[in-house]
Amino acid sequence: MGTYQIFVLVQKLFDIYGWLVVIWCLMTWFPLRPGSFVDDLRGAIGMLVEPYLQIFRRFIPPVGGIDWSPVVAILVLSVIERLLYTILL
Repeated sequence: MGTYQIFVLVQKLFDIYGWLVVIWCLMTWFPLRPGSFVDDLRGAIGMLVEPYLQIFRRFIPPVGGIDWSPVVAILVLSVIERLLYTILL
């Protein structure tokens, strides 16, 4: 596997994780029936993204009741992806 192929794989993983953060954020806006499939899906996605978001929630308090940590988390993912691009290619 060449360097470019490794970068493409890493880039896709970063994209998927970023979309998981966005999907989880959208799912938290709506009340769900406990025990439903969608509630279980939200819980599973939350288990993947919550530890990462908690890093930013320590430093970024909610402003006006809005949690801005997902926005910063996605921006940091983008910066890390670009750094890996410069390192690998």
